[in-house]
Amino acid sequence: MFNWRKILGYFVLVLIAFSMLYPFFAMLNLSFVPNGEIFNQGGKLVYTPITIENYKSVFEKIPLWQYFANSLFVALVTTVGQVLISAFAGYAFARLNFKFRDGLFLIVLITMLAPPQVNIIPLFFLMRQLGWINTYQALIVPGLFGGFGIFMMRQYFLGLPKDLEESARIDGCNIFQMFCKVILPLAIPVISTLAIFTFVSSWNSFMWPLIVTNTESMRTLPVGLAIFKGSFREITLWGDLLACSVICTLPVVGVFLIGKKYFINDIMQGGVKE
Repeated sequence: MFNWRKILGYFVLVLIAFSMLYPFFAMLNLSFVPNGEIFNQGGKLVYTPITIENYKSVFEKIPLWQYFANSLFVALVTTVGQVLISAFAGYAFARLNFKFRDGLFLIVLITMLAPPQVNIIPLFFLMRQLGWINTYQALIVPGLFGGFGIFMMRQYFLGLPKDLEESARIDGCNIFQMFCKVILPLAIPVISTLAIFTFVSSWNSFMWPLIVTNTESMRTLPVGLAIFKGSFREITLWGDLLACSVICTLPVVGVFLIGKKYFINDIMQGGVKE
């Protein structure tokens, strides 16, 4: 006997998935269609003819590999740095007792309430005073510290049983060994989640790299693509822009596919057995 409610539910889910995934498929498909044929594809699900000229054209017109390498380097270093700093700070706020701990954590929470745009001008003046304008330091250092990451890690560490740490102390571990050998391995799910969020945010960042970079050799991919789009005068080469968009999207999709298995509901699974 057919379960019509279940069938209807799957049908709705398929429609929702199709409505979300088809624009990405269309972007990928149209990036291989010649510029002159893009607006002649009405009524089609798969667009033809197929060519790689758009990708060749993009790499010939702009230093796309330089933009890509800059974005990848900045995103990776920022992600690793923020995860490490957030993990150490989150554990300190969760487990260590020190003076003004609650007050300092309140300041961290307050920083989450301010829009990022509020900090742009003070940060720019600070980067100029340090002589970091148009350098990797200006692109990376401000992104190493984030209140959201510290808050997320602290909340996770608060949920860990204290029996784990007591067992580690009995085994002779100092606080650093306990953190690295016991706590961090259990925090892989939350670390992966924070890493994905940080990487995507850094990779897609536009305003800050636009402000602190002024040469092609230091531009990141979003800034380079915006300037490339602005270089069009009489006609917009949509095929070239779509090819750039596909290249810009692939690393984000790859990072998510690598880390998706760590998005689990029971982050304590396998921690302590009763």
